[in-house]
Amino acid sequence: MSTIAAFYGGKSILITGATGFLGKVLMEKLFRTSPDLKVIYILVRPKAGQTLQQRVFQILDSKLFEKVKEVCPNVHEKIRAIYADLNQNDFAISKEDMQELLSCTNIIFHCAATVRFDDTLRHAVQLNVTATRQLLLMASQMPKLEAFIHISTAYSNCNLKHIDEVIYPCPVEQKKIIDSLEWLDDAIIDEITPKLIRDWPNIYTYTKALGEMVVQQESRNLNIAIIRPSIVGATWQEPFPGWVDNINGPNGIIIATGKGFLRAIKATPMAVADVIPVDTVVNLMLAVGWYTAVHRPKSTLVYHITSGNMNPCNWHKMGVQVLATFEKIPFERPFRRPNANFTSNSFTSQYWNAVSHRAPAIIYDCYLRLTGRKPRMTKLMNRLLRTVSMLEYFINRSWEWSTYNTEMLMSELSPEDQRVFNFDVRQLNWLEYIENYVLGVKKYLLKEDMAGIPKAKQRLKRLRNIHYLFNTALFLIAWRLLIARSQMARNVWFFIVSFCYKFLSYFRASSTLKV
Repeated sequence: MSTIAAFYGGKSILITGATGFLGKVLMEKLFRTSPDLKVIYILVRPKAGQTLQQRVFQILDSKLFEKVKEVCPNVHEKIRAIYADLNQNDFAISKEDMQELLSCTNIIFHCAATVRFDDTLRHAVQLNVTATRQLLLMASQMPKLEAFIHISTAYSNCNLKHIDEVIYPCPVEQKKIIDSLEWLDDAIIDEITPKLIRDWPNIYTYTKALGEMVVQQESRNLNIAIIRPSIVGATWQEPFPGWVDNINGPNGIIIATGKGFLRAIKATPMAVADVIPVDTVVNLMLAVGWYTAVHRPKSTLVYHITSGNMNPCNWHKMGVQVLATFEKIPFERPFRRPNANFTSNSFTSQYWNAVSHRAPAIIYDCYLRLTGRKPRMTKLMNRLLRTVSMLEYFINRSWEWSTYNTEMLMSELSPEDQRVFNFDVRQLNWLEYIENYVLGVKKYLLKEDMAGIPKAKQRLKRLRNIHYLFNTALFLIAWRLLIARSQMARNVWFFIVSFCYKFLSYFRASSTLKV
């Protein structure tokens, strides 16, 4: 039997960010492998018109939890949703709920964070730094707590080329930043933000680095570990391949490319696409939770869960496979034929953005206006290009992450635990994974019917023919204008025609001699 699975039996587990992508997969794995766990506490801020219990049923209604319901039919009874708001002091948790959390919690998985690259510094610090400090304060008052697992990001120190499994100091103490944000107004904060984040590319990575400093400074002798995943992608194996439920990271790019909106990306084709499947991250999280609680390391250990150092895949290879998958399983109702060009040239990228992206969007919006409908394509395209521009930093660079602690932990697991909680990315077949990824985006995110693939292929064929016809017509018009205006162009044209005529004459003469 799995030692790790047995460890979580009878445990009371607190998960922040449980309604997010990573949190859902974590809950699913816990219930499927340790159905006899006592309870999972999730901190939830109810949506308008939905109770906490309705939010729970909405989560469990996902296809992700189909296998869980077979092994743990009473799964809804083991999820204890607690009203909480991470933007408020003490998370606005009631006294009764707080008392239950403090007296019963055995393990904490802190997954909650804002992942927006363009978030305000005030909001990002509140969720990624201050909330972490408040949760650590709560943890220090939990007599039964065995482990606190903090989920950071492999890019928290992306201002460095080589990143070790250590906590790096930030130029400014997190306490000073938190204190300053309490009295500075928003205009001043916006003005000083670029100076504060320095060589970090965005507020997200900077505040995640500050969050790690909080963990180091506010640990209060707790058993703590930090996990740093790279770009978290769709499931690899569990509970089934390709599950995904948000448009963050590669998912949005896949959709935009599949629908024909995205035509060019300013990227370094040979840069490593450090995508890591979400189920691999979850398996490491559960293994780290067990190891931290049982072995109680003397210091806070950092674990990198990345793919580039063990099983690299570059952006070009990934893009080629994505496009190849579109040919087999195209998306429904594409705007244009799926295609994507990688270019490292800034001028070329700007040119393609203007011509290949915005021009068709403007034309389509004109068509919508003429037919009495609201134009929307230009706004959508501008939003997409803004998102892609924020990702350019990461798709034009490669990093080296050490994985000594992750490999050490792998060697500590029994053969059964290595099988059940597999986080060895060296076994990942990228071509198979990417195909399942695209298929998962189509099925689970866009909720497209697989029975519509033949019809989608016909539409894709029409779009391809239109694309070729349009390019041919554009070339002929441009060439005709050149010939009319340039003697050199006419000379080149006559030379090409003459050369082709001579070649055909030679070919015919050769064929006649052979006969």
